[in-house]
Amino acid sequence: MSTRRSFFKKSFGIAGAASLTSLATQAKAEDISEALFELNQLTPEIAATDEDLWARMAQAYTVSPNILNLNNGGVSPQPKVVQDAVDRYYHLSNEAPTYYMWQILDKGREPLRRKLADLAGVSNEELAINRNTTEALGTFTWGIDLNKGDEIVMTKQDYPNMIHAWKQRELREGVKINWINLSLPVDNDEVVLKAYIDATTSKTKIWHITHLLTWTGQILPAAKLCAEARRRGIISIVDAAHSFAHVDYKISDFNCDYFGTSLHKWLCAPFGTGLMYIRKDRIEKTWPLFPTDKPQSADIRKFEALGTRSFAPEQAIGQAIDFHNAIGARRKQERLHYLKKYWCEAVTKNPRVKLHISLKPEYSCALGAFSIDGIAPGDIASKLFADYQIHTVSIVWENVSAVRVTPHVYTTTKDLDRFIEAVGKIATA
Repeated sequence: MSTRRSFFKKSFGIAGAASLTSLATQAKAEDISEALFELNQLTPEIAATDEDLWARMAQAYTVSPNILNLNNGGVSPQPKVVQDAVDRYYHLSNEAPTYYMWQILDKGREPLRRKLADLAGVSNEELAINRNTTEALGTFTWGIDLNKGDEIVMTKQDYPNMIHAWKQRELREGVKINWINLSLPVDNDEVVLKAYIDATTSKTKIWHITHLLTWTGQILPAAKLCAEARRRGIISIVDAAHSFAHVDYKISDFNCDYFGTSLHKWLCAPFGTGLMYIRKDRIEKTWPLFPTDKPQSADIRKFEALGTRSFAPEQAIGQAIDFHNAIGARRKQERLHYLKKYWCEAVTKNPRVKLHISLKPEYSCALGAFSIDGIAPGDIASKLFADYQIHTVSIVWENVSAVRVTPHVYTTTKDLDRFIEAVGKIATA
């Protein structure tokens, strides 16, 4: 136990910090590390409901005390330990950019790659570090050889950037998109699997699979879809922008060909950080988005030829991984699902409020969506912010018309009580 305490203290830079920070700041850091230590003594299920420990742990973030942020699904705030790491690496870079960036910080990419690979459950030779999911999946969209008439299966509920990318390739090269239009929520794996199969023909080459839909938080059976795609000789691409470091899994669980995610969402890494995974036997066959002198190399590093980048955010991913591991992937998932279920069950006591997400843990986690009969989603979101300073996002997309609500680990049930009360007042006005 003393070893674990030391780990948490080291993670927050507490050791020897008295000379660098005020006593109040040190006391706060000590309490955060102690809260994390105590959380780790509890099972994920019991830890999920311990409000005191989560409230203490939430001090690790610097979120606004005036605005209740319930749109963490767009991009998540970073704990202060990550923010401080970015500042430290950035200031170091500015002392002598070409030396510290290229000869010092650039050497940190390989240790970071191994650390990310361990978190993801894959080989470090199959993982590249980039800036976001759009860049990762754009690499796959343009890097996989296809011929005119080849078909891609995807849903109308996939993320717009991915839809636009495939539509552009459809316009330029004559590939064909076979669309699925899901009716949400859906809590039956076979319904989703059948939809993909029904959209598949002898010309289908790729299944584009979104693990967790951005609009409502619906979780799709990605592992089953990837297995079925492999059985049919079809390439599987997984968009995991919203699920990585949110839902407790490893990339290897999917047995997919391609996988992309944004680390600035649920891992709480610096803004503009992401990763891509490509199965080893497909790396050589995939063209990089930014060409190198060996574009047909089997080295995953060919996908990192971005030119000059900011090493500060990239290197601070390591501190985000440490913070995520300090909580524990399973504890994080259980807490996030508990918070979503807490507000969902409360707001639906009003008959005018409708949920657009399943409460079953296998089909949703932190993200949820609701609507109020007779009130447009945009009006609900506007009223929540104008009258109650609660930040959400309205969604009007294919088969979805709702307000999306996304708490995070720093959100308390007391915060959600404020939100629940506000929804109740809007619904009964």
